[in-house]
Amino acid sequence: MKIKKLVVGPLLTNCYILISKQEAIVIDPGAGLKKILKEIEGKKLLYIILTHYHWDHTLGALKLKEKTGAKILIHKGEKDFIKFQPDQFLDGGEEIRIGDEFLKIIHTPGHSKGSICILGKDFIFTGDTLFQDGFGRWDLPGGSEKDLKESLKKIKKILKSKMKVYPGHGPEFEYE
Repeated sequence: MKIKKLVVGPLLTNCYILISKQEAIVIDPGAGLKKILKEIEGKKLLYIILTHYHWDHTLGALKLKEKTGAKILIHKGEKDFIKFQPDQFLDGGEEIRIGDEFLKIIHTPGHSKGSICILGKDFIFTGDTLFQDGFGRWDLPGGSEKDLKESLKKIKKILKSKMKVYPGHGPEFEYE
């Protein structure tokens, strides 16, 4: 699978484009519509997956859907916070196919009620739950320090040595 990172918007949000067998998924299109469309040109965009509801991760989702017809997915814990209707609410535990590969949705509340991580074979997208030098804040609506601590314990059990971690902001890193 090819993974491309675009840093978009005023809060320098990481938007990820995953490509496998001419199919694509975009994670957290906070801005940068023209750049995203250029990267997926000639590919079938299946899904726009949002790791949580904050505007810096969702701002470009509806325009991207309009241009491509891709389905917007977000965890059901975000339904009281989002200002649009997604195509599918996630529960956590779902497996999403792209090409010949599968991604698993992991519910990791704390930064927000419906924060998710997206697990691949040897990589994980952590949204604003986990960064190279720390973890997400919990003081915004829907956040919970207690839930975030539990989610970080859950992620720690999943992470393997040399696994690539792709956070919502800042550099990607390998788990040691």
